[in-house]
Amino acid sequence: MSKRKMGLSDLQSRMSTYIGQFIDDHNYSPSVRDIQRELNVSSTSVVDYNLKALEERGVIHRDKNISRAIEMVEKTSAPRTLRIPMAPTPIAAGTAIPVLEELVAAGNAEMMEISPLHLGRYSGHPEQLYALRVKGYSMIEDLINDGDIVVMHSQQTAEAGQTIAAWLRAEQAVTLKRYYPEGQGRVRLQPANESMEPIYTDESNLEIKGRLVCVVRQLA
Repeated sequence: MSKRKMGLSDLQSRMSTYIGQFIDDHNYSPSVRDIQRELNVSSTSVVDYNLKALEERGVIHRDKNISRAIEMVEKTSAPRTLRIPMAPTPIAAGTAIPVLEELVAAGNAEMMEISPLHLGRYSGHPEQLYALRVKGYSMIEDLINDGDIVVMHSQQTAEAGQTIAAWLRAEQAVTLKRYYPEGQGRVRLQPANESMEPIYTDESNLEIKGRLVCVVRQLA
């Protein structure tokens, strides 16, 4: 069915075409501001209004809780999934997390299938991602629960406030925490659980294994 027959306005038709082309080129969807800028729309609220219209007409599907989460319905009769390796052990004290290269080199890692919608801009580079199962409740106020799976971007640096998988060399312990460098070589690893104290350590004792991309909930 043509876009004209679907009752789309000129702007909605152009938005649909732009979104589809953007997804083809990047493997993830444009942001509201991308659409506003590229199509010279007066405001983000106008973009949002027309995205709602496209969704009501069955042209797109959106998850408003995830950034860059627009799918073209006409292209999703067979939903595409990505496969990323999963570490064999959970994030738990006393257990080393294998880095992405080690998982790939082993050749027998369990593979997890995930929709690109969950990965946002990272869906264009799934080879840089790996998954870990969470053990414990230290990040529960960030809605990361015991048994959930976290998808990590393999990297050795992070910005303040980002959630990282941190290996503490001296303690031989691994933890998932928010990262806050505090100057003079000291780092604070902050839990998201008011009943738990932060961890303070020297930068030299910390090895960043990856940055949190998304959480896959495990429902009881």
